[in-house]
Amino acid sequence: MARITGYRLVSYGDMITDGPRMDAYAQALQQEVSPGCVVLDLGSGTGIFSLLACQFGAGHVHAVEPNDAIGVAKAIAAANKYEDKITFYQKLSTEVTLPKQANVIVSDMRGILPLFQHHIPSIIDARQRLLAPGGKMIPQTDSLWAALIEAPELYKPYMQPWLHNKFNLDMHAGQPLVVNTWRKVNLKQEQVLVSPICWATLDYETILDPIVTGELTWKIDNHSTGHGLAVWFETILGEGIGFSNAPGQPELIYGQAFFPWAEPVKLAPSDKVSVRLKADLIGDDYTWKWDTRVLDGKDKNTVKADFKQSTFYGEPFSPATLSRRAAKFVPQIDGTGEVDLFILNLMDGNRTLEEIARQAADRFPDRYKDWLTALSRVGELSQKYSR
Repeated sequence: MARITGYRLVSYGDMITDGPRMDAYAQALQQEVSPGCVVLDLGSGTGIFSLLACQFGAGHVHAVEPNDAIGVAKAIAAANKYEDKITFYQKLSTEVTLPKQANVIVSDMRGILPLFQHHIPSIIDARQRLLAPGGKMIPQTDSLWAALIEAPELYKPYMQPWLHNKFNLDMHAGQPLVVNTWRKVNLKQEQVLVSPICWATLDYETILDPIVTGELTWKIDNHSTGHGLAVWFETILGEGIGFSNAPGQPELIYGQAFFPWAEPVKLAPSDKVSVRLKADLIGDDYTWKWDTRVLDGKDKNTVKADFKQSTFYGEPFSPATLSRRAAKFVPQIDGTGEVDLFILNLMDGNRTLEEIARQAADRFPDRYKDWLTALSRVGELSQKYSR
């Protein structure tokens, strides 16, 4: 299987071969798993945490993974003779119930940062419904850290080709969009301009809200050029066990997040830099906002920079797209929607996909030349919505 929906299979291999990450997780599992206990593995992927839990004496493991990688996990479990000790669920954790609450919940559903898609709501739901009283969470906490950086090479993609290109074309219209996007980087310690500040701590044993916001303020010590903000995390998996993806630490699969400024800023000693950083879970993922204000160290009334940036402004929404999202817009289903609605109405538990595809081909001959052509779309909708 060369490709799996979501992560590529090779990416799961990268996670397993990330030595500092895996060593820490293995140590935490060995510390928390007691003989006969029940373990819940959230976002189990190809099942490495589930297998380790079995090795360390778990009585039973529940492995939850909506991705098709779960098929590989089952094969690996069988190869290691743990198939009778692991129950696999190919669904979202919010759709799972357990016959007995777990004594340990283990997960790594982070992206580059822990604030990633529905990671936090999934953790909250699992802790409240599926963890036994006194049970343990792995990880216990993630602390988010931030610092200003000087990184001209990392900033180049935000300028080229938008402001300068070898074809002498005016592409300025794209630049205000790209500076409102962040990306993964791997920073060196010398690129960090200031002492990092802990922006927020996510305590997975108590957290109730996926939205995180905070203020950060630095006083500049040296002449430099600021290009933006870097954010990373440090995790505590168990007592005395954890790792960090901070600049200067051994490189991990996560990297760091680089939030660029709208333009580079010349900084001088005593300049004051304030950043308000907010991560707001909207729909399926986070919208990030970073507002920056730089005050001149010699004249507090002089503002050297005042940026208001958000990933919302990084999306090239057309007026037509925005109007269709407006509260007062009156929608009317289009042709593709009519086809999908027809197909979904036939998924009543009484027809095979072939029968549905044949009816769809008969009903929409202008779209499907035969039932096999219709079967592709019927299969997509079945995978997404059927149970």
